[in-house]
Amino acid sequence: MTAPPAGRAVPRRPGPDRDAALAQYQRRARVYDLELAAFEAIRRAALRRLAPRRGETVIDVGCGTGLSLPLLREAVGARGRVVGVEQSPEMLALARRRAEAHRWRNVELVGAPVETADWPWPGDAALFHFTHDVLQRADAVANALAHLKRGARVVASGLRWAPRWAVAVNAAVYVAARRSVTTLDGLDRPWALLEQRLGPMRVTTSWLGAVYIAEGSVP
Repeated sequence: MTAPPAGRAVPRRPGPDRDAALAQYQRRARVYDLELAAFEAIRRAALRRLAPRRGETVIDVGCGTGLSLPLLREAVGARGRVVGVEQSPEMLALARRRAEAHRWRNVELVGAPVETADWPWPGDAALFHFTHDVLQRADAVANALAHLKRGARVVASGLRWAPRWAVAVNAAVYVAARRSVTTLDGLDRPWALLEQRLGPMRVTTSWLGAVYIAEGSVP
């Protein structure tokens, strides 16, 4: 496959493929942290919007290797709790290693697909950072939100299609997406399923429209 020649004009593909995602992240686990280093500013901007508070429980949906865990744990403090949910065994193993190395007793890691994961601590806030496949599954979005308190804050961030005129930018998004997602569906508005349940979200974009941060709260 080659990059799309005209912005967002990409053939639609089936929805997220769990088996393909597991294989994809099995291959990427060892280099994932290096690959995401270029997007660290987006993570920090998303966390500023989420604004975790002392003593809160924050859910890191699709936590990967745990890159957000230290920032979230610092924000909620020793009396707070961070719950990371991740379906990839290889990625989760690296997140566990990170937590064990720092002896984080208030970090809980759940190894399961988001759509079937369960945890007993209702969240005050939830982060969906670079979790496009998760955001394109209605059952995953529903299950994650069902584990949040009323009024809980929700922030999603990641890549999206830029305006059609930004052909070079969209080519870069396409290349990045091929390595990190199993469906290109929804890349115009990745937060759409969240918005169906939360109501209108505040969305800001950067990088010529190729990066988004969407904010909302549980009604």
